Amino acid sequence: MDDGRTRCWWCGDDELYVQYHDLEWGVPTHDDVALFELLSLEGAQAGLSWITVLRRREGYRRAFKKFNPKAVARFDDAQVDAIVADKGVIRHRQKIVSVITNAHAVLDAQREHGSFSEYVWPLGTADEDEQVSAANMSKQLRKDGFKFVGPTICLSFMQASGMVNDHAHDCFRFKEVEVLRK
Repeated sequence: MDDGRTRCWWCGDDELYVQYHDLEWGVPTHDDVALFELLSLEGAQAGLSWITVLRRREGYRRAFKKFNPKAVARFDDAQVDAIVADKGVIRHRQKIVSVITNAHAVLDAQREHGSFSEYVWPLGTADEDEQVSAANMSKQLRKDGFKFVGPTICLSFMQASGMVNDHAHDCFRFKEVEVLRK
């Protein structure tokens, strides 16, 4: 997409990618459902490209009840089997089960901290070195029962949710997102 604006190199010119970059990526969110969705989608991405996941996002939203953690935490084996058969998602059983496991952990975090946001944001912003924060976040999330939350996934989650602003400094979104982070 050539509209004269400089963007981060990774979004290329795919319309879906550009829209995600321009409207969502890096925008700080403290909404528990949005954070649960982002963490789930980042986990689904493991070993794949982000565009692969973005193209299936609506399928994930449908399969996982718009990422309502209370609803997802009630999923049973039959629902897992149905999702594994759903061509609208990445049909990887362990990744699918991890979303359900993580829904339980999100609910635990809400009970203990008041919200998932209050739990996860301090982890993602604890150190000036985002690699250190991602590694520490991963360690804590795994300790607290989350799955598919390695350091790379955590860093991508931190970037997507606006815990860090990794837009290129010459990207038109860098300054806009920086203002939103204050």
